[in-house]
Parts: sequence; C-alpha cells; structure tokens
Amino acid sequence: MDLEAATILGKLIGAGLAMIGAIGAGAGIGIVTSGAVQAMGRNPDAAGNIQTNMILGIAFAEAVAIYCLVVALLILFVF
Repeated sequence: MDLEAATILGKLIGAGLAMIGAIGAGAGIGIVTSGAVQAMGRNPDAAGNIQTNMILGIAFAEAVAIYCLVVALLILFVF
C-alpha cells in the first residue's frame, strides 16, 4: 500500500470515528422526546412549557451531531 492510499484510508477511518458522536445525539433526542410526550400526556395544562423545553433540549443534542459532522468534514477535506 502506497502512502497516498494509506492517507486516504486514515482520513476515512477518522471521519467515521468522528461521526460516532451522532449516535449519542440520536439517542438523546429520542429520550428527550419520549419524556416530553409522557409529561404532556400526564399534565396537558403544562404542554406549552414542556414543549418549549423539549425543543431547547433537542437543539442542544442536535448541536453535538452537527459538531461531529463538521469535524468529519474537516478531516476529509482539509487535512
């Protein structure tokens, strides 16, 4: 295997490893949504407040996935 092929292989493996964090973001979004739906079912009067906090939690969890994507793209195209 020549040096260029090894470099490309290393970039692909590194980008794949960087995207592992997206698994946690997906699980976090599922847990947040599940908890919010259960809370809204138990207390419909507080649905507005619960929904606002749910959307905020989903945004924070999704930010982690976006950071993972940015790092993976940097590994692939910049380094």
